[in-house]
Amino acid sequence: MNVVCNKPSFTINLNGDVVALTPPLVMGILNVTPDSFYAGSRCNTEAAVISRAREIVEQGGAIIDIGAYSSRPQAEDVPEEEEMNRLSRALSLIRSVYPDVYISIDTFRAEVARRCVEEFGVTMINDISGGELDDKMFETVASLGVPYILMHMRGTPRTMQEYTNYGDIIADLLMYFSEKTDKLRLMGVNDIIIDPGFGFSKTLDDNYLLMNGLSEFQVLGFPVLAGISRKSMIYKLLGTSPEESLNGTTVLNTLALLGGADILRVHDVKEAVETVIEATNGTDERLIYEGADLIYHMIVLLASKGYRIEDLARELQERHSSTWKKH
Repeated sequence: MNVVCNKPSFTINLNGDVVALTPPLVMGILNVTPDSFYAGSRCNTEAAVISRAREIVEQGGAIIDIGAYSSRPQAEDVPEEEEMNRLSRALSLIRSVYPDVYISIDTFRAEVARRCVEEFGVTMINDISGGELDDKMFETVASLGVPYILMHMRGTPRTMQEYTNYGDIIADLLMYFSEKTDKLRLMGVNDIIIDPGFGFSKTLDDNYLLMNGLSEFQVLGFPVLAGISRKSMIYKLLGTSPEESLNGTTVLNTLALLGGADILRVHDVKEAVETVIEATNGTDERLIYEGADLIYHMIVLLASKGYRIEDLARELQERHSSTWKKH
C-alpha cells in the first residue's frame, strides 16, 4: 500500500465556517431506516435519534450523517415523500438539541437535498449516486452552495452488484471523478469531497484494490472520504458479521488514513477518533498492533476452513504471474 507522506491540506466551508481537514474529521452515521445493514445504526424512535446524535457529538464526531434510504445491496425503494418525512422528523429533533451541529444528508434526490438545506440548515449533501440517479442534483447543489460528497456507484442500491466489471478499477474511478468534478466546478461547486464507494458496485477484491490504491486519488486535488465501517469487505473476509467487525473497521480506517483519507464515515465514533489520533500522532508499534488484530482473525478463519496462512501466501505469489486470472 502506498502511504501519503506530503499530504495536501484541505479546508471545507461548513455553514460559513472554514474547517480544516487536518487532522481528518470523523463523520458519525445516524440512520432513520428500518433496514440498514448494521442494526446498531438504526434510530427509529425520538429517544434513539436524540441519544445517537448526542453520542456522536460527545464522542468527538465533527459531522452527523443522516440517512433515510437504506443503500445496502438489494435494498427496497423508498418513496421520496417517505424519505423526506423520516428526515424531517430526525432533523427537527436534532436541531432542537444541537442547533449548530454540522449535518450531512445521505440522499441522491435533489428535491430532498434542497428541502433539508433550506428548511433545516443542513451543512452538506452526501450523494451515493454521484448525480446519476437525479439529473437535477448537480444544479441543486450549485444553487445551494453547500459541500457535496461525490461517490462512485453503478446502477442503484438494488442492482449495483450486477455492475462490477472494471478494466483497471483505479484508472476507471479516476476518469469517473475527473469528469464529474470538472462538471461540478464549471457549475460553481467549490467544496467537493471524493468517495470511492467501498462496497458499492465492487467485489471483495475490488474493495481491497481500492484500499491499496487510495493514495492515487490525491492527484484529483480534492479531499477523500472513506466509508468502510462494518462493511461486508470486512465481515465476509473474516467470516463474521457486521456486529463483530469493529476491530477490522479500525484496521482499515487506519490504512485509509495512511492512504490519505480526510474524512472517516463511521458507526463507531469514539474508536474512529482514537484511530485518527493514533494514525496522525501515534507510533509504528500501535499500527502493528492494530494490523495484527486483522491478521489474527484471518488466520482463525482460514484454520476453520482447513487452510493455513501458507495457502494465502501462495495465492498472493501466483498473482504476480503473467498467467494469473481472477477467479
